[in-house]
Amino acid sequence: MKKHLILVLIGAMSLLAACGEKEGGEGTEELDTTADIQVLDSDGLKIAFYNQDSLRIYYDYYRERDSIMTQKGMIFQNVLQSKSAELQSYIMRSEERARGGLLSENEMIQIQQTIQQREAELMNYQQTEGVKLESETMNEMDAIGAKIQKFAQQYSEENGIDLLLIHATGGQIGYITPAMDVTIPFTEYLNQETEKLLSDDVQ
Repeated sequence: MKKHLILVLIGAMSLLAACGEKEGGEGTEELDTTADIQVLDSDGLKIAFYNQDSLRIYYDYYRERDSIMTQKGMIFQNVLQSKSAELQSYIMRSEERARGGLLSENEMIQIQQTIQQREAELMNYQQTEGVKLESETMNEMDAIGAKIQKFAQQYSEENGIDLLLIHATGGQIGYITPAMDVTIPFTEYLNQETEKLLSDDVQ
Protein backbone atom coordinates (compact mmCIF):
# COMPACT_ATOMS: atom_id res chain seq x y z
CA MET A 1 0.00 0.00 0.00
CA LYS A 2 2.84 2.39 0.91
CA LYS A 3 4.70 1.59 -2.32
CA HIS A 4 1.50 2.22 -4.31
CA LEU A 5 1.02 5.56 -2.54
CA ILE A 6 4.60 6.64 -3.34
CA LEU A 7 4.09 5.83 -7.04
CA VAL A 8 0.76 7.71 -7.06
CA LEU A 9 2.42 10.78 -5.49
CA ILE A 10 5.25 10.68 -8.01
CA GLY A 11 2.70 10.48 -10.84
CA ALA A 12 0.71 13.38 -9.40
CA MET A 13 3.85 15.53 -9.12
CA SER A 14 4.74 14.76 -12.73
CA LEU A 15 1.21 15.73 -13.84
CA LEU A 16 1.35 19.02 -11.92
CA ALA A 17 4.72 19.80 -13.46
CA ALA A 18 3.36 19.14 -16.95
CA CYS A 19 0.29 21.34 -16.33
CA GLY A 20 2.53 24.16 -15.11
CA GLU A 21 4.48 24.40 -18.38
CA LYS A 22 3.82 27.57 -20.38
CA GLU A 23 3.36 27.49 -24.11
CA GLY A 24 5.79 29.78 -25.91
CA GLY A 25 4.21 32.54 -27.94
CA GLU A 26 5.28 33.73 -31.35
CA GLY A 27 8.76 35.17 -31.36
CA THR A 28 9.59 33.69 -27.95
CA GLU A 29 12.18 31.00 -27.38
CA GLU A 30 11.17 28.21 -24.98
CA LEU A 31 13.89 27.43 -22.43
CA ASP A 32 14.84 23.85 -21.66
CA THR A 33 14.23 23.40 -17.94
CA THR A 34 14.58 19.62 -17.94
CA ALA A 35 16.65 18.38 -15.00
CA ASP A 36 18.76 15.24 -15.21
CA ILE A 37 17.47 13.47 -12.08
CA GLN A 38 17.84 9.79 -11.31
CA VAL A 39 14.66 8.23 -9.92
CA LEU A 40 15.37 5.61 -7.28
CA ASP A 41 13.27 2.49 -7.13
CA SER A 42 11.17 2.82 -3.97
CA ASP A 43 11.49 -0.95 -3.39
CA GLY A 44 15.26 -0.56 -2.85
CA LEU A 45 15.25 2.76 -0.98
CA LYS A 46 16.69 2.37 2.52
CA ILE A 47 15.45 5.02 4.97
CA ALA A 48 16.36 5.40 8.65
CA PHE A 49 16.17 8.09 11.31
CA TYR A 50 17.74 9.07 14.61
CA ASN A 51 16.18 11.03 17.47
CA GLN A 52 18.00 14.34 17.82
CA ASP A 53 16.77 14.89 21.39
CA SER A 54 18.39 11.60 22.44
CA LEU A 55 21.86 12.77 21.42
CA ARG A 56 22.06 14.83 24.63
CA ILE A 57 21.74 11.57 26.55
CA TYR A 58 23.60 8.99 24.47
CA TYR A 59 26.25 10.98 22.59
CA ASP A 60 29.07 11.28 25.16
CA TYR A 61 30.88 14.19 23.49
CA TYR A 62 27.64 16.18 23.17
CA ARG A 63 26.72 15.49 26.79
CA GLU A 64 30.16 16.45 28.09
CA ARG A 65 30.44 19.68 26.11
CA ASP A 66 26.85 20.65 26.94
CA SER A 67 27.58 20.04 30.65
CA ILE A 68 30.69 22.24 30.49
CA MET A 69 28.80 25.09 28.81
CA THR A 70 25.93 24.76 31.30
CA GLN A 71 28.43 25.01 34.16
CA LYS A 72 30.03 28.11 32.62
CA GLY A 73 26.58 29.65 32.27
CA MET A 74 25.84 29.02 35.95
CA ILE A 75 29.18 30.56 36.98
CA PHE A 76 28.40 33.64 34.87
CA GLN A 77 24.97 34.02 36.46
CA ASN A 78 26.37 33.56 39.98
CA VAL A 79 29.09 36.20 39.46
CA LEU A 80 26.52 38.57 37.96
CA GLN A 81 24.14 38.10 40.90
CA SER A 82 27.00 38.53 43.39
CA LYS A 83 28.16 41.79 41.80
CA SER A 84 24.59 43.06 41.67
CA ALA A 85 24.00 42.16 45.34
CA GLU A 86 27.21 43.95 46.38
CA LEU A 87 26.11 47.07 44.52
CA GLN A 88 22.63 46.99 46.08
CA SER A 89 24.16 46.54 49.53
CA TYR A 90 26.48 49.52 48.99
CA ILE A 91 23.56 51.68 47.85
CA MET A 92 21.44 50.73 50.88
CA ARG A 93 24.28 51.42 53.33
CA SER A 94 24.94 54.79 51.70
CA GLU A 95 21.24 55.71 51.87
CA GLU A 96 21.11 54.83 55.57
CA ARG A 97 24.14 57.01 56.29
CA ALA A 98 22.64 59.85 54.25
CA ARG A 99 19.31 59.65 56.12
CA GLY A 100 21.22 59.65 59.41
CA GLY A 101 22.98 62.85 58.45
CA LEU A 102 26.36 61.13 58.54
CA LEU A 103 27.51 62.25 55.08
CA SER A 104 28.80 65.58 53.93
CA GLU A 105 27.75 67.01 50.58
CA ASN A 106 31.15 66.13 49.12
CA GLU A 107 30.89 62.54 50.39
CA MET A 108 27.42 62.19 48.85
CA ILE A 109 28.79 63.34 45.48
CA GLN A 110 31.64 60.83 45.70
CA ILE A 111 29.20 58.03 46.61
CA GLN A 112 26.97 58.93 43.65
CA GLN A 113 29.98 58.78 41.32
CA THR A 114 31.03 55.43 42.80
CA ILE A 115 27.52 54.02 42.28
CA GLN A 116 27.47 55.17 38.64
CA GLN A 117 30.92 53.67 38.07
CA ARG A 118 29.92 50.32 39.60
CA GLU A 119 26.68 50.25 37.59
CA ALA A 120 28.67 50.83 34.40
CA GLU A 121 31.12 48.08 35.35
CA LEU A 122 28.26 45.68 36.09
CA MET A 123 26.58 46.41 32.77
CA ASN A 124 29.88 46.06 30.91
CA TYR A 125 30.56 42.70 32.58
CA GLN A 126 27.06 41.47 31.75
CA GLN A 127 27.35 42.46 28.09
CA THR A 128 30.99 41.46 27.50
CA GLU A 129 30.95 38.14 29.32
CA GLY A 130 27.43 37.37 28.13
CA VAL A 131 28.38 37.85 24.47
CA LYS A 132 31.57 35.84 25.01
CA LEU A 133 29.63 32.96 26.59
CA GLU A 134 26.99 33.04 23.85
CA SER A 135 29.68 32.99 21.14
CA GLU A 136 31.52 30.11 22.81
CA THR A 137 28.26 28.15 23.13
CA MET A 138 27.46 28.67 19.44
CA ASN A 139 30.97 27.55 18.46
CA GLU A 140 30.58 24.42 20.57
CA MET A 141 27.21 23.64 18.96
CA ASP A 142 28.67 24.22 15.49
CA ALA A 143 31.57 21.86 16.26
CA ILE A 144 29.19 19.19 17.56
CA GLY A 145 26.92 19.65 14.54
CA ALA A 146 29.86 19.29 12.15
CA LYS A 147 30.91 16.02 13.80
CA ILE A 148 27.37 14.65 13.68
CA GLN A 149 26.99 15.58 10.01
CA LYS A 150 30.33 14.03 9.08
CA PHE A 151 29.71 10.78 10.94
CA ALA A 152 26.08 10.61 9.75
CA GLN A 153 27.37 10.48 6.17
CA GLN A 154 29.95 7.82 7.05
CA TYR A 155 27.38 5.78 8.97
CA SER A 156 24.90 5.94 6.09
CA GLU A 157 27.52 4.93 3.52
CA GLU A 158 28.75 2.03 5.66
CA ASN A 159 25.21 0.76 6.28
CA GLY A 160 23.77 1.38 2.81
CA ILE A 161 21.30 4.02 4.03
CA ASP A 162 19.98 6.23 1.23
CA LEU A 163 18.15 8.70 3.47
CA LEU A 164 18.97 9.37 7.15
CA LEU A 165 16.30 11.57 8.71
CA ILE A 166 16.50 13.65 11.90
CA HIS A 167 13.50 13.28 14.19
CA ALA A 168 13.05 15.92 16.91
CA THR A 169 10.32 17.24 19.18
CA GLY A 170 8.46 19.97 17.32
CA GLY A 171 10.01 18.90 14.00
CA GLN A 172 8.25 18.34 10.69
CA ILE A 173 8.04 14.55 10.97
CA GLY A 174 4.79 13.70 12.74
CA TYR A 175 5.32 9.95 12.80
CA ILE A 176 7.81 7.45 11.49
CA THR A 177 7.81 3.72 12.12
CA PRO A 178 10.13 2.63 14.97
CA ALA A 179 11.49 -0.06 12.66
CA MET A 180 13.54 2.71 11.00
CA ASP A 181 14.96 4.01 14.31
CA VAL A 182 18.76 3.75 14.41
CA THR A 183 19.27 6.18 17.32
CA ILE A 184 21.09 3.74 19.61
CA PRO A 185 23.45 2.17 17.04
CA PHE A 186 24.06 5.58 15.46
CA THR A 187 25.00 7.22 18.78
CA GLU A 188 27.23 4.24 19.57
CA TYR A 189 28.89 4.87 16.21
CA LEU A 190 29.20 8.59 17.07
CA ASN A 191 30.89 7.76 20.39
CA GLN A 192 33.28 5.34 18.72
CA GLU A 193 34.27 7.61 15.84
CA THR A 194 34.50 10.75 17.99
CA GLU A 195 36.80 8.94 20.42
CA LYS A 196 39.01 7.93 17.50
CA LEU A 197 39.01 11.49 16.17
CA LEU A 198 39.92 13.01 19.53
CA SER A 199 42.64 10.41 20.07
CA ASP A 200 44.16 11.29 16.68
CA ASP A 201 44.07 15.01 17.62
CA VAL A 202 45.97 14.32 20.86
CA GLN A 203 48.69 12.28 19.16
